[in-house]
Amino acid sequence: MPRVLYLVHDLCDPAVRRRVAMLEAGGAAVTLAGFRRALDIPPELERLSPVDLGRTRDGRFAQRLAAVAAAALSLGSRLKGVMRPDVIIGRNLEMLVLAARARARSWPSVPVVYECLDIHRLLLGQTPASRTMRAAERRLCREASLILTSSPAFIRDYFRPIARIDTPAVLLSNKVLELSGKPQSLDEKRPLPTAGRPWIIGWFGALRCRKSLDLLAAFTRAMEGRFEVVLRGRPARSELPDFERFVAAEPFMRFEGPYRNPEDLARIYGAVHFSWAIDFFEEGLNSDWLLPNRLYEGCRYGAVPIAMRRTETGRFLAGRDMGLLLDEARPPALARVLGPLGEAEYMRLREKILAEDRATWVSDLSDCRALVERLANLPTGIGANLQLQAA
Repeated sequence: MPRVLYLVHDLCDPAVRRRVAMLEAGGAAVTLAGFRRALDIPPELERLSPVDLGRTRDGRFAQRLAAVAAAALSLGSRLKGVMRPDVIIGRNLEMLVLAARARARSWPSVPVVYECLDIHRLLLGQTPASRTMRAAERRLCREASLILTSSPAFIRDYFRPIARIDTPAVLLSNKVLELSGKPQSLDEKRPLPTAGRPWIIGWFGALRCRKSLDLLAAFTRAMEGRFEVVLRGRPARSELPDFERFVAAEPFMRFEGPYRNPEDLARIYGAVHFSWAIDFFEEGLNSDWLLPNRLYEGCRYGAVPIAMRRTETGRFLAGRDMGLLLDEARPPALARVLGPLGEAEYMRLREKILAEDRATWVSDLSDCRALVERLANLPTGIGANLQLQAA
């Protein structure tokens, strides 16, 4: 059983819970350490007795850097009782710093893996700070054995041309994790908008995009109740400080709180017709490159995705002739795509998604085992990535 030391930026992030589940299902013994952005760590992770590195604040990058610097100084003592791992994974750049520190101080021959699922905007500018951060990332990646990332665009458009990082990379998509062997059934009785019922758009997950919120509010008002928006997940207070007040004032929008992934997915996606797979949070950069959780979740449960054509999500859907694609982010453009939609056309769009191979949307036990096997067979030592490339 390979031992994995998993260093994470937020112990309270639901995505961390899913990755831990994937590693354990694949046969790894996981030691968890990291910061947290809420008071309480989920019980599914609390059972692992994670090493708590302290609390950080969403959107406060300087505070996070200070917390990482402080953790680096005390990391050796904090990990003193941890059994020697076979691999160290750093989730996001700040945790890659700590992963490299842990190896240098305690386990010099243990391979390090960089898990990068978002490219922070501070890495993408031409300021001295951005150049310094990219240089630090490049240096750290020279000593990493592998990059785990969730979209081919991150490799194609960032790591190779901008960051000039050639560390081997593996695509680990944000698919729905199903481990029971008994997939949740789809709700085939999803009501269509007959007899005055509205079409329902579901926007689920990390709610951080002001432009999406404004666009959907203006669109639903213009359509006078023919469309409604249901929001679920965790609003980013740093980006949407007035989230509850804003949504409460909208006649055709409602927030229904957080949800559990994967336990609640069939229920919440089964109650909507469309999935909002658009994010303008870092428009033209990270938001254009990512393939988000909601893309896979919505399609797995038969909700028709809405995406921007020019993004990686749009290209993913266009290549499969699926979903509804927008050319511009304005209420009239959304109305042109959704307004004329009838029951027959909607069912055609939905059946196209349901006919797709389930493996396009789902990670199962075999995927978990393949991941852990890849991690267990990484070369060791400082020059590990050079050895892997030569092989």
